[in-house]
Amino acid sequence: MNREELKELGLSDEQIESVMKSHGMATNDLKTKADSVDGLESQIEDYKGQLTDRDKQLESLSKVDAEGLQAEIDRLKGENKTTATDFQEKLDSQAFDFSLERALTGAKVRNPKAVKALLDTDSIKVDGDKLLNLDSQLEGLKESDAYLFDVEDKPDPTPQIVPSGNPDGGTTTAKSVADMSYEELAEVKKSDPAAFAELTK
Repeated sequence: MNREELKELGLSDEQIESVMKSHGMATNDLKTKADSVDGLESQIEDYKGQLTDRDKQLESLSKVDAEGLQAEIDRLKGENKTTATDFQEKLDSQAFDFSLERALTGAKVRNPKAVKALLDTDSIKVDGDKLLNLDSQLEGLKESDAYLFDVEDKPDPTPQIVPSGNPDGGTTTAKSVADMSYEELAEVKKSDPAAFAELTK
């Protein structure tokens, strides 16, 4: 319905304006409702799509072999445990080898590889920073195979008595009693009685 049709019906301009205004409001209201309906329909379609996807997921899960899945999980857990155990054993072995190498070096072993071959390593246990049952084995090897160890030359405990006189090589026996002072004779008698006896014959 337009203005011309309303004029033909004999309506005044004011009445026509009022009718057109009411018609516009009604049209806008219907349009708003239509837009809302379109929006709701779009949401409904989206929800339907989500439900369809969920149904497919549930269907896929229902086909899963639960026992087979649990068996696979148990297998993986076993592999992880075995791997962790192997890794720990390697770490313990490395720590043992390092401690043994250090102990053999401290014992002045000439050839650690050769000595290791002679040791009963199964009986050697790690206790903190110590290696139990190692010292007794090393002592036994020092007695039976001393050549495997570096032995330091021990100083002779017998004191060396240097008689008084010429430090350039002369000895008290090269002098006669007449050539020596009383202090020199006393020193020789005290430090070397045998030399003193030889001088005073």
